[in-house]
Amino acid sequence: MDDIVRQAIAKWPNVPDCYGWLGLDARGNWYMRDDRAQAAGSFAASFSRAEAAEAAGSGAGKGSLLKHEKLVDFIQRNYEADTHGQWFFQNGPQRVYVELQATPLIWRVDAAPAFAVASHTGQPARVQRCMVDEGGRVYLETDVGFGLVHTQDMTHAADAVEQGLWVPQEVLARDLPARFCYVRSPQALQKI
Repeated sequence: MDDIVRQAIAKWPNVPDCYGWLGLDARGNWYMRDDRAQAAGSFAASFSRAEAAEAAGSGAGKGSLLKHEKLVDFIQRNYEADTHGQWFFQNGPQRVYVELQATPLIWRVDAAPAFAVASHTGQPARVQRCMVDEGGRVYLETDVGFGLVHTQDMTHAADAVEQGLWVPQEVLARDLPARFCYVRSPQALQKI
C-alpha cells in the first residue's frame, strides 16, 4: 500500500466504503461503473449483454474501461482483500470494493521454457495447483492467491500442461468462490 494512502487512512479513519463503482474483468482490465452501468445489472452479467451490444456497435452496460496508466498502476498497488474475501482498492481513506467478472487475480503466463506467472497487477507467483472448469477455463492456485489464466496466455498454459509441469484438476466454476474464499460481488452482499 502506498504511504500516501496510509496517511490518508490515519487522517480520515471513518470514510464510508464504496460499492459497485469498480469492476475487474476476466482479462485483468479495470472498469469504472457509473450509475447507468450499475443500473444495467451486475458486472458479470453486464459482460454477456455487452458482448452482444458490442457486436451491434454499442458498449453500454459494463462501464468505462480505465486506460490512464498512472491511475491503473495506483489501483493495482493498492488492491487487496479483506478478511471476508472481498477485494477492494484502497483509495486514500476509502475502500472501493471491486466487482469481479471471474476471479480476484488474472494470471499472465510466459512462454516456455520458463512459464513464469504474474498477476494482472504485476506480482510474480509460483504455481501450486492448476484447475480447469467445465467451460475449459484454466485457473491457478499460487503462493500469492487464486486466479484465472488470461485468454491470451492459454497456449502457454497448454504447453505447461503438455510438458507435465501442471496437472489440471477438474472443478466446477460455481464452486470456486467458496473454495478459494473470494466474493465476486461485494455490492450484492450489501443488499442482503
